[in-house]
Amino acid sequence: MKRWAKILLGSVALVGGGLYLSADYIKLNLNRWITAPTEPNRPVTWQQGPAAPAPGERPPNIILIVADDLGFNDVTITGKGVAGMATPNIDAIGHEGVVFANGYAGNATCAPSRAALLTGRYATRFGYEFTPTDVRVPGWFPTSIIRPDALFARNIASFKSDWVHQTVFDEEAARNLPPPGDKGMPAAEITIAEQLKSRGYHSVHLGKWHLGEAKGMRPEDQGFDESLGFIIGGQKYLPEDDPNSVNSKQDFDPIDRFLWANLPFSVQYNGSPRFAPDRYMTDYLSRNAVQAIRANRNRPFFLYLAYNAPHTPLQALKSDYDALPQIKDHRARVYAAMIRAVDRGVGQVMDELKRQGLDDNTLVIFTSDNGGAHYVGLPDLNRPWRGWKASFYEGGTHLPFLMRWPGRIAPGSRFASPVSHFDIYATASAAAGAPLPADRPVDGVDLLPFVSGEATGVPHRSLFWRSGGYRVVLHDGWKLHSLTHPRGDRLYNLSLDPTEQQDVAAQQPARVAELKALLAAHDRAQKPPAWPSLIRSPIPLDRPLGVKPRDTEPYIYWWN
Repeated sequence: MKRWAKILLGSVALVGGGLYLSADYIKLNLNRWITAPTEPNRPVTWQQGPAAPAPGERPPNIILIVADDLGFNDVTITGKGVAGMATPNIDAIGHEGVVFANGYAGNATCAPSRAALLTGRYATRFGYEFTPTDVRVPGWFPTSIIRPDALFARNIASFKSDWVHQTVFDEEAARNLPPPGDKGMPAAEITIAEQLKSRGYHSVHLGKWHLGEAKGMRPEDQGFDESLGFIIGGQKYLPEDDPNSVNSKQDFDPIDRFLWANLPFSVQYNGSPRFAPDRYMTDYLSRNAVQAIRANRNRPFFLYLAYNAPHTPLQALKSDYDALPQIKDHRARVYAAMIRAVDRGVGQVMDELKRQGLDDNTLVIFTSDNGGAHYVGLPDLNRPWRGWKASFYEGGTHLPFLMRWPGRIAPGSRFASPVSHFDIYATASAAAGAPLPADRPVDGVDLLPFVSGEATGVPHRSLFWRSGGYRVVLHDGWKLHSLTHPRGDRLYNLSLDPTEQQDVAAQQPARVAELKALLAAHDRAQKPPAWPSLIRSPIPLDRPLGVKPRDTEPYIYWWN
């Protein structure tokens, strides 16, 4: 063989071998390589409202603040805070208004929960059952060969743990996915922003969307006059190598590895090309929230401020990290510093309302999209509740839920009956004087009469959750988990056992049958998932990721 041929063959073999050995690296980074580059920062000029308010009575401004993966114990008005760190500005909303002691998420994961929150409906009513992980792909990319929207699930499934229970990836489902970018909340759904249009509201979205990026699904297509944030599920908080960033990487978590490899540091304004914020992401969103309030001070507005903190990747601002030397564990300190930034932002928003004379005529709601995540590796995020994000145990769905409206809600109020995210829709609509849609079921109810004592009874006797083969109902204090993987029913009496420690299904067969009948009736009113579940992933109930598992420990499987 001639020397040039040997060199060519050797080179091909070397490249081929390198690609083979780097398959995991390629799989992990492909999404990042095919996304459009981020442009430099540019200023955002918010649309200015009128120079003076219109005469007559003005409906209240409405501000909805949603943290991401914030646990019940992360806020000091509902728990003890991360390593005892206080959240005074978040707490003040509850101290000056009402704490919903049993506030529940519409789902235990980001996207379906947000869909329920913004539409006032179970997301399963319109097939939005699973969290999409799409990316916008260029026209040239061969999606018929490689589905980048399945890579996230493949990455999780391929990560081998030392636990006997492993993630299951559904290859057939991956072959039957809708086109990339088409998975999202249907355009026919009516959001809070669309609801308030009829009452003259100017609506602003800031931060995380995660409800679809196809035309008709984006915030600017769903009633928001202005949108500044990110359409996908997350972003970095700063570039990884920024000197003002303190990072914590969880190498035991496949989700964390994927996010560090793929997430950009960018935002969009009303669908513009992506550009970089000019500061730490949480502070950037807070600063723009203040500017949006200032721009809209003379007209009724709806501000949806959706922070991505403290969702992974864990990145704190160095000044926040340095302010917490009492927290010795690095990961906990970074996580606490991220919440400190959210709390500071909430304080800035509330201070601006006072400066503009809008404080008394603004309904402010604070909550989280779901409970704290086990993949962070911290044990106390959801205490005293059992379970995590991606489970329908209390730790995944029972969260901080605060509401403030001076003159309408008595300070220091506490409401004990179960309420849900979708009640925000009905409450905001009623506050604005906007009738609920008559052409579809709305699952939420106006909470203000219950808080004031004008309404008797309870807002909901039953609440439901569903993700694939995992279904749950809470009814009159009894909570049933019905699972197909692992198969079985688990029943808890929350009146006596609020932390779900004692499964009494075997002792209560009649109660199990009653609740399963409620689940079946509820399912008949829902739609099938708009796209299939790709994975079933085991979630331990009593330990975070990164702690050595026990083969016999309790778990559920999350469908997504």
